[in-house]
Amino acid sequence: MENLDHDMIIGIHSIAEAIRNPERQIFEIVATDEGFQEFKKRSGLKESEIPLTKVRWLEGHALQEEAKRIYQEMELEFQRVPSGIFMLVSPINIYEPTWIYEQLESRIPIKILALDQVTDAHNGAAIMRTAAFYGVDCVLLSARGNFGTGPGFSRIASGATEYVKIVKCSGLPKALTKLKDLGAIVVGLSEHATGDLGIIDTKKPICLVLGAEDVGMSHAVSRVVETTISFKPQGKIKSLNVSVAAAIAMEKIFGAV
Repeated sequence: MENLDHDMIIGIHSIAEAIRNPERQIFEIVATDEGFQEFKKRSGLKESEIPLTKVRWLEGHALQEEAKRIYQEMELEFQRVPSGIFMLVSPINIYEPTWIYEQLESRIPIKILALDQVTDAHNGAAIMRTAAFYGVDCVLLSARGNFGTGPGFSRIASGATEYVKIVKCSGLPKALTKLKDLGAIVVGLSEHATGDLGIIDTKKPICLVLGAEDVGMSHAVSRVVETTISFKPQGKIKSLNVSVAAAIAMEKIFGAV
């Protein structure tokens, strides 16, 4: 899917943020009349900001059929498009780890989030949205074993990919080791935590590492992480969804920065 020459974006807020992103080339907006009117009302965009020449008008059933065709082209299971509107744009830029290294070498303070074995697109999108809220600069992923960024992802992320860079590396342990060598503090979320938030120097660049919901961080990544933190349950439920845990962790790590 990543080799396609376009992204399909659904969700009113996701479409609006992609329109605002000057790096995105807009190919086509497909909409019903009702869907477009709702988009204008809820997007926060001025009519002059919407590329009206790119709009193709369709009736509701025809729009869904066109969306189904594109889903098949992307080799994805079709999901009905909400709000009667979707957009085709140039693909989002995927960055190399050298982008992060260059920022650290230039002493540019950045917030980094690394996801280890998080493969569920719904969780990935929710985490991306929270990352955008906390001003995280980039999300670091392994090129293998990550979530895809299809239409459903774009809807849940609510435009976050327009502001949080996606960085893919060949191996997360090696990339995290390099971050440490360049002065970043690498903090992992683990139920077996030994560290304390109080000892973390928030004036230094921080990389927060989150593992998969069921297995946590891989052993290879855990060996690299220098400090681990955990959340102590106060009630009968002893675990959190990874996207919820990510939100709490970002508040604690990046909320005070």
